[in-house]
Amino acid sequence: MTSLSTEQWFSNDVLRWFEQHGRKDLPWQQQKSPYKVWISEIMLQQTQVATVIPYFLRFMNSFPTVEALAEASLDNVLSHWSGLGYYARARNLHKAAQQICSEFAGQFPTQPEQLMQLPGIGRSTAGAIASLGCGVPAAILDGNVKRVLARCFAVAGWPGKAAVLRQLWQLSEQLTPIARHDEYNQAMMDLGALICTRSSPQCHACPLQSACIANKQGQQLAYPGKKPKKALPVKTAYLAVQKKADQVLLQKRPPTGIWGGLWSFPEFSSEAELLTHFELANNEVRSLSPFRHTFSHFHLDCYPLLLCNANNASAQLADSSEQQRWVSPGQSLDVGIAAATQKILTQLVTEL
Repeated sequence: MTSLSTEQWFSNDVLRWFEQHGRKDLPWQQQKSPYKVWISEIMLQQTQVATVIPYFLRFMNSFPTVEALAEASLDNVLSHWSGLGYYARARNLHKAAQQICSEFAGQFPTQPEQLMQLPGIGRSTAGAIASLGCGVPAAILDGNVKRVLARCFAVAGWPGKAAVLRQLWQLSEQLTPIARHDEYNQAMMDLGALICTRSSPQCHACPLQSACIANKQGQQLAYPGKKPKKALPVKTAYLAVQKKADQVLLQKRPPTGIWGGLWSFPEFSSEAELLTHFELANNEVRSLSPFRHTFSHFHLDCYPLLLCNANNASAQLADSSEQQRWVSPGQSLDVGIAAATQKILTQLVTEL
């Protein structure tokens, strides 16, 4: 699809732009290492740079090496992830760190094929770690790069389709230079994040403006193609807020599924199920403010219910356990808390 001359002018123009406008002062770019690049790349999935920076700094302060991460408890790792969402990323980081220590003697693998064997590392993330962190030439194709390539070369269709994705990967691999591949990959991510944005591309500032087919067509927003829309299903969760003095009970969720491994209020599919479980009457619970929490694939309507009379035998729970703990709503917690749970805890500060 591209000639050698196209490959040369493309990478040259991108690199010239990077020299003047690229991001070079991000925390994970300082004293760069494969470990830092890996943590940043996982955090940046589905998350903006400005949001990631404080999480990254705190994470690196607590887990400065892959060995430190491997030796930490999952609760501790998840507590550093609270608020970032997509918690499978944190669970996979923890598993991968342990795998690196057990299978690679703590030495970070450098080849994309090796990196892709680790939990949570796909083809593009492996390319980014290899190129940016290990000095190994490799192509990347994150959301920003997809957008730049799809617009410049008018690659029609939603990148979630195999044929479209294959076409974009072919372009990325052809255009990524061997020399300065790390700067080029960073430049492409920066170009998509800062200039070739999703809804308001700054074409006048783009080094590829004169060659961009979408720009010539005036169809920038048509590329890349949109994911076919479908209505998200709605699920319901009734959350039992059991109090003792000024504390409430949290339970640790199973390791898989939504909020896997996080701490939350006991969840029931209906109010009737909750009342039956605790042997309570309707007038023995009080509704707190309901809210909707949206995941990538469904809406969850949350109905927190404060148990006003949970003194019967079935409602009694041990004061301490590996799977449950009493907490004060305003206290700082050292375990992973989902955003929905934190929302209820914040609400309870004024309720209890």
